[in-house]
Amino acid sequence: QVQLVESGGGSVQAGGSPRPSCSASGYTYNEHCMGWFRQVSGEEREGGAAIESNGRPVYTDYVKGRFTISRDNAKNTLYLQMNSLKPEDTAMYSCARAWTRRCYEGSWGDFTIWGQGTQVTVSS
Repeated sequence: QVQLVESGGGSVQAGGSPRPSCSASGYTYNEHCMGWFRQVSGEEREGGAAIESNGRPVYTDYVKGRFTISRDNAKNTLYLQMNSLKPEDTAMYSCARAWTRRCYEGSWGDFTIWGQGTQVTVSS
């Protein structure tokens, strides 16, 4: 059974730098593109960053330059280093697994399995 479990969210001040992580199990981790999504309350979930097994990342504009995605294939763990947080970054952040090995820019529909999410709340 595929499982994705996030941790590491919480409440931070603007400008803070949390680093949520996502522990994966139940499948061959390095055979899939992995990603981070966020969902602001009342809005649709949107993709933010993705990463292939070889470490090649893909970013959307709202995270470029501020967030860094990484993965440790030996630990089956995905990370999102968040920097320079703003109150508008307040959201539920979820990791996800794509059915593909490659991460294709803009192909957020390739992600079919999500974790339960970890809330990040940014105060000004």
